[in-house]
Amino acid sequence: MQALHGQGFLLRPFRYPDVPQFVAAVHESLETVGKWLPWCRAGYSVRDAENWVDMCTESMAIGEAYDIGVFAPDGRELYGGVSINQINRDYNFGNLGYWIRQTRQRQGLGARAAELMACYAFHRLGLTRLEVVAAEHNMVSRAVAEKIGAQFECIARNRLVLHGVPCSAAMYSLVPPWYGNAGPARDAGKDKDKDKGR
Repeated sequence: MQALHGQGFLLRPFRYPDVPQFVAAVHESLETVGKWLPWCRAGYSVRDAENWVDMCTESMAIGEAYDIGVFAPDGRELYGGVSINQINRDYNFGNLGYWIRQTRQRQGLGARAAELMACYAFHRLGLTRLEVVAAEHNMVSRAVAEKIGAQFECIARNRLVLHGVPCSAAMYSLVPPWYGNAGPARDAGKDKDKDKGR
């Protein structure tokens, strides 16, 4: 997967040299990211990060998942991660996920990265539906979904398990603009077309 250029950030696959700052990003984000994503935990290690890079590389190679990093425009500083995973080719949909390290939050990065990744899923992967599944009380993730034009569908009971406890989740969906999706994702597609020439 080639790098994708966005406004004030770059999306690219994770590499081994990213491991130290990935671990640092996890440790600084326990109170925010860790509250909602159980893998973000105090004991997260270099080995964990290396295994994650391996898993991401393997999954991307077979088209099973696309978990990549959100970086500074020069591709060096790690801001967070964004993903298209849990891809179901029978019904042509996938899950859209995102997280931003604590020191880079509240800058609009999550929404911009998620929007660009959604465009990649529609234009390059050919998916016709993306789902955002956020814990019911995770208002930050829900706000990102709403900002990129995702449509709220329902509160699904026991849809997620957080720290060993089942919990309800808000389900949102995005579909490509040519299927009548309204919202910022339509404009993001135009931005992506511009990026092709970079």
